[in-house]
Amino acid sequence: MPITDTTLIARSLAARKFSTATTIAVVALGVALMLVLLSMKDAGRQAFDRGRGNMHVLISGPQQDPLVTVLNSIFYSGAPRNYMFITKRDELLATNPLAWAIPTQLGDSFGGLPVMATTTDFFALFQPTEAAPWTMTEGRIFNKPFELVVGSEAAEITGLNIGDRIPLTHGIPRFDKDAHVHDEYLYEVVGILATTNTLHDRAIFSDLTSSWTLHAHDRRKVELGPDAVTTPADLIDEDKKITALYARVLSRPGRDVSAIFQSAFNGLRSDPSITIAAPKQEIDKLFRIVGNIDQIIVALAATVLVVGAITVMLVLYQAMEQRRRQIAVMRVLGCTKPRIFSLIITESAIIGTAGALAGTAVGLIAARVVADILYQRLGLVINPGFEARLILGLAVATIALAAVAGLIPAVAAYRTAVIKNLRPNA
Repeated sequence: MPITDTTLIARSLAARKFSTATTIAVVALGVALMLVLLSMKDAGRQAFDRGRGNMHVLISGPQQDPLVTVLNSIFYSGAPRNYMFITKRDELLATNPLAWAIPTQLGDSFGGLPVMATTTDFFALFQPTEAAPWTMTEGRIFNKPFELVVGSEAAEITGLNIGDRIPLTHGIPRFDKDAHVHDEYLYEVVGILATTNTLHDRAIFSDLTSSWTLHAHDRRKVELGPDAVTTPADLIDEDKKITALYARVLSRPGRDVSAIFQSAFNGLRSDPSITIAAPKQEIDKLFRIVGNIDQIIVALAATVLVVGAITVMLVLYQAMEQRRRQIAVMRVLGCTKPRIFSLIITESAIIGTAGALAGTAVGLIAARVVADILYQRLGLVINPGFEARLILGLAVATIALAAVAGLIPAVAAYRTAVIKNLRPNA
């Protein structure tokens, strides 16, 4: 029974199980790294785009970095440091072409999760994702002070349910001993929001008036003593602080882009008492910064692939040195030089194929794991984009690279001298 090329290649690979497996692992590592990076890149951008929703501009206190303002006020990366008064919102609405400006205040927390104080306009006008309004899974939106609405993920993390009454904590302390708990006032949970796949899912929302009352109570205790009682009626103008405004420029119904956006943005930016940020532009800026890092990481992954190809070449070349006598015997038995050449190239391509398949499997799993870690730690909902074209292109490139790596060993096998290598060893 004649020995086929498949049999010869299978025996060759089996004779070097350890080196073959190691080479496949190196190739697979490069493929997996490349696949994870390429699939996560656009998915991360989409996650941030979802969070900014249908607002056009973010307005915050003076002398703040616009990018930091966006990360703090929309993506809850930290509490804004500067503030402005609610009267500024009324002034801006009166003097600028704004459809709405929703006041927000960050600075309190519960269970390590941010609490955003705002108004009911936040749920009526702002949409966390374009053309996707808020919906409730249980309960209702707050309609009076000291009521809470809980994001879907926040509800799962904290275990809060409708009717629970809780105190809030000033700031987001790293340790419980650092916490300043506002235990003079208890908030009642009245609603749990449906999932939006944004960072808002990890937030808790309260009425703005109750937040003002909560912080005014600290002032009144200093002025009137520890037995002071504070109600919304006791608020003064200095108590009514906000950290940001979610704002939208006037636009035609059903259209997201406003023809007057740039002029409105420039007009707002000329006011030195506020900081203006266009979330889309700031997110673009962020990803330009991240993009430079991505290029470096992709280059490192490509380097791993090249190292894998070099490993293929070295393993096969070393094997050629040990198999010269075998190749000479095959030549005597009628195996032509082109056939010897094609056997080595095919063997190299098979190693590349195995590495591409293994790397794709590992990459698909790893991307999901990374997405889960980002969700658990940061609340970012990232859906890795596994386009068939991307996977196929990466696999074909890997196989081609491995086949090219096999050229030098194949040439060495092609040029093997028959007579010289059939001589008995001295």
